[in-house]
Amino acid sequence: MADNCCAPIGVEDGCTVPTTNVTARCPACGHKGKPVDTQTVKALLAVSLERVQPVAYFFCCTSNCPVVYFSAAGQQTFTINEVRERVHQKEPQANDVFVCYCFRHTPGSIRAELLLTNESTIAESITAGVKAGQCACEIRNPQGSCCLGNVNAVVKHERAAIHKYLLTLSAQGYLTNWYSPG
Repeated sequence: MADNCCAPIGVEDGCTVPTTNVTARCPACGHKGKPVDTQTVKALLAVSLERVQPVAYFFCCTSNCPVVYFSAAGQQTFTINEVRERVHQKEPQANDVFVCYCFRHTPGSIRAELLLTNESTIAESITAGVKAGQCACEIRNPQGSCCLGNVNAVVKHERAAIHKYLLTLSAQGYLTNWYSPG
């Protein structure tokens, strides 16, 4: 297992993330895919591995596209119905879809922590787990790489949504003695 699965791509002690100059577009939505190691595809497929070909695969992160993995030439695709895990990028608004697959964090658990403490320690917790050698991003995360960018984006989104909600309640007079927007 890599010592630092969240290191930038190309760093020697980073995740097993393919570094390829090949680019490909998803045959279903046309968006550029992210290279993903075949090991990730094999680990996350819920179909016979006989279907996996010895070709380069890409991850489609477009939320309104059913394709999760596709081959470089676009002749083969695997959809959300053919993978073992629900994919955060395909359901970014779902409270119960993992955003961190190694440590099992969801947008709902991030929101709950923010509501209880007004802080999020999840990124620090994940970083500590990575340093302890407990991550397996390259095989557990459908995108085949570290989730910290996704986690930080969810924390930012949830923090803004909570703030907006509290501002609305405050403007309606519900929080006059409790919440002072700053």
